[in-house]
Amino acid sequence: MIRIMLVDDHPIVRAGLRAVLSTAPDLDVVAEAGTAAEAIDRAEAERLDVVLMDLRLHGTEAHEADGVYATQAIRALADPPRVLILTTYESDADIVRAVSAGAIGYLLKDAAPETLIAAIRSAAAGETVLGPAVAAKLLTRVTDTRPSLTARELEVVVLLDAGLTNREIAKRLFISEATVKSHLVHIFDKLDVTSRSKVVATARQRGLIG
Repeated sequence: MIRIMLVDDHPIVRAGLRAVLSTAPDLDVVAEAGTAAEAIDRAEAERLDVVLMDLRLHGTEAHEADGVYATQAIRALADPPRVLILTTYESDADIVRAVSAGAIGYLLKDAAPETLIAAIRSAAAGETVLGPAVAAKLLTRVTDTRPSLTARELEVVVLLDAGLTNREIAKRLFISEATVKSHLVHIFDKLDVTSRSKVVATARQRGLIG
């Protein structure tokens, strides 16, 4: 039996997922959580095989409010379950952050029930799982001849989009302002732009941020 935790801040979504997964005799939803903090606490308390994790979660601190933070914390446990992202967001930045945090797979919420069930089984077996749209985006990144942004550079772009200053970005990422400026130089060069606003606009056009 594959023991599963559902993590989503919408109770009706969790109820729908529970109903879908109840049709599979080898899947057992044993826990639910609506915030990153709850997810981490339940993962510590329960024996789990797979965590089905949404990306956007409510929390008390902005940097602790998402599924990436929860994924990283859960994967740092002594005997961690696999974490499978299930979300509506498919920007490059979201995908890179999730995979970097230790997620074994990334699916979109428009996946068919049978696809989701098969993905959970694969994740429990330690196999990487990517939805078709996500796989296509990653393939595009691999085959694109333009210089690609690193995971850290994508994080800087996301924070630029949120309106943070260099000092605020440095504080959020635990790096120096000089390092932030260095990242910006590389970002400007790779995106062939000359301003912060054009960084955000170009990143959106290329689908790097949602």
